[in-house]
Amino acid sequence: MRCLEECSRCSFPYNEIERAGAHVKKLNKSCPTCCILYSNCILTSLKLWSQIEIIPCKICGDKSSGIHYGVITCEGCKGFFRRSQQSNAAYSCPRQKNCLIDRTSRNRCQHCRLQKCLAVGMSRDAVKFGRMSKKQRDSLYAEVQKHRLQQQQRDHQQQPGEAEPLTPTYGLSTNGLTELHDDLSSYMNGHTPDGTKPDSGVSSFYLDIQPSPDQSGLDINGIKPEPICDFTPGSGFFPYCSFTNGETSPTVSMAELEHLAQNISKSHMETCQYLREELQQMTWQAFLQEEVESYQSKPREVMWQLCAIKITEAIQYVVEFAKRIDGFMELCQNDQIVLLKAGSLEVVFVRMCRAFDPQNNTVYFDGKYAGPDVFKSLGCDDLISSVFEFGKNLCSMHLSEDEIALFSAFVLMSADRSWLQEKVKVEKLQQKIQLALQHVLQKNHREDGILTKLICKVSTLRALCSRHTEKLTAFKAIYPDIVRAHFPPLYKELFGSDFEQSMPVDG
Repeated sequence: MRCLEECSRCSFPYNEIERAGAHVKKLNKSCPTCCILYSNCILTSLKLWSQIEIIPCKICGDKSSGIHYGVITCEGCKGFFRRSQQSNAAYSCPRQKNCLIDRTSRNRCQHCRLQKCLAVGMSRDAVKFGRMSKKQRDSLYAEVQKHRLQQQQRDHQQQPGEAEPLTPTYGLSTNGLTELHDDLSSYMNGHTPDGTKPDSGVSSFYLDIQPSPDQSGLDINGIKPEPICDFTPGSGFFPYCSFTNGETSPTVSMAELEHLAQNISKSHMETCQYLREELQQMTWQAFLQEEVESYQSKPREVMWQLCAIKITEAIQYVVEFAKRIDGFMELCQNDQIVLLKAGSLEVVFVRMCRAFDPQNNTVYFDGKYAGPDVFKSLGCDDLISSVFEFGKNLCSMHLSEDEIALFSAFVLMSADRSWLQEKVKVEKLQQKIQLALQHVLQKNHREDGILTKLICKVSTLRALCSRHTEKLTAFKAIYPDIVRAHFPPLYKELFGSDFEQSMPVDG
């Protein structure tokens, strides 16, 4: 930062903090004015630097950590750009070289991510913050002020009783508890757009869901209605789908099943937190014993808080996954909410098998692979043991990404949830998903009975989620202020409301 004044007694010009530091020997230390101005220069610069992080990453919109290679970015995009420059990698785009790059999709296409890095000005030769021109610094300061004003306006607009957006408080990081960047106002609001309360049974929980972009990759115009698959409820094909009002299972063409399977698989891949290849390459990065002991020594409430943040982050991806599934957006608002409240954690457990290493009985957590002992301080040994056992068992089935995607969708669209208003509509969607799952299993030449084995996992998932709710209830009774003040709003809304407590756990 350039100081606005100069020392009239020694005529030392106070320029940027970096330049002032380089010329500190020239500073007249006997001049009080000179010393005061130099101190103010440093303090002003450091203050602005700390405020930069209010500006989101210019590449993906994640929580920024400063100016890297000339651009305000998060740690993830900084590391990605550094690796791309070190390896001189030649990335290719599997699509049309116009992929959307945001927090949820940034790992999908390295080519488009690098192009966006270059487009916004990232460069190995970029000037550092301390050498910015006055015009650049003024522009940066103005942007900081704009984001601060926007944040203040959002805070003032928050109405009493309204479900808070997930403000930048905590987040996922390999360094543990850091700030969570996402503003969940795009997912959760306390009222419907017309100002009325949502339908009964869902309290203040409202998903402001809009159709997601980039869903034109599947062309259904040329689908022909043949051949036909017709399954009836009497055949026992839908053991976990309830039929009401005499409705029968849908008649679905093979082409329609193929399209639905492609849609769900595409939605799954676009909304996974991590690529499976990346996870597999990191299995050797397990926590060292001293790191395990560090987690074990954390206070119970701190570890609960960290796990609540991790679960919330994973659930945000599940919400986006649901939005992209054909048919979900056509369900009534109440039923969208009911399905996500009841099934989002179940899908997180299903997806966990992608990040599970059965050989070492570890799962990817907080930047490395962790065994059950890492979670000791939670005081939930039985729950943790059951979660790891479920992950190990699901891994033993060696599911493909397509199969994980369809099973996740089947679990999410469970038609036997309480509070559903259009149960028949949900039933038909779940039935189609189950048919698509069977179609993919047959196409992959899986052994007989694997579909039944998968469906039997539903009762285990529900038992896990029920036990999680019990543990949270017990924790909340001891640490109500911690939950109220420090747990992510989405987590509290999903698992802490009266509605959730009143929902029966089936199976």
